[in-house]
Amino acid sequence: MPDLARRLAAEAVGTALLLATVIGSGIMAQRLAGGNIALALLGNALPTGAILVVLILIFGPVSGAHFNPVVSLVFALRKELPWRDTIAYIALQVMGAFAGVWIAHLMFELSVWQLSSTLRTGAGQWLAEAVATFGLLLTILGCLRGAVTAVPYAVGLYITAAYWFTASTSFANPAVTAARAFSDTFAGIAPAHVLGFIVAQVFGALGASLFADWLWRGRAPREANV
Repeated sequence: MPDLARRLAAEAVGTALLLATVIGSGIMAQRLAGGNIALALLGNALPTGAILVVLILIFGPVSGAHFNPVVSLVFALRKELPWRDTIAYIALQVMGAFAGVWIAHLMFELSVWQLSSTLRTGAGQWLAEAVATFGLLLTILGCLRGAVTAVPYAVGLYITAAYWFTASTSFANPAVTAARAFSDTFAGIAPAHVLGFIVAQVFGALGASLFADWLWRGRAPREANV
């Protein structure tokens, strides 16, 4: 296993590239869609799913390619990632997420510092985030038990689908959620609504871990690569 410094660098850079894609593709999609929200969402979802495949293939062998605090948390609870490393992973994921948002703003010549005004709150949105995160973790844990090499593709496809079948457009990631609050663009979320999303994401992730333990009891993961 690579040393901690290299794993943290992979988590930070990978998360930054993920957020640069989420925010950048959202800006580009909104500019080119001519007011068609469905087309803009498609232009945001496809690049996000595609970049996840690429990033997991690149960084999976180094850090496991978590890019997501609840993924790291679940692996820590399952004793597959030391708690000291978990805390460091989460810190670098959050820093990388904010860096990715600011890089996207700079690329499109927007103000670096922004606060989102996009309202995303209510029971339906919170349920959507719990479902999105439950499905994401179940995708990861399930593939690790029978189709390890499929993890990058399964995660990318799941997130692309979840953009469309969840009311929240599937943030499914506390670092992504917090960083998107600081982008008043197509992919943003008002800062006041971040906590509700994160709580729902944690519940969804823990639920997936418990369900996976029951569903695949006695069948250990082959490799914790995400």
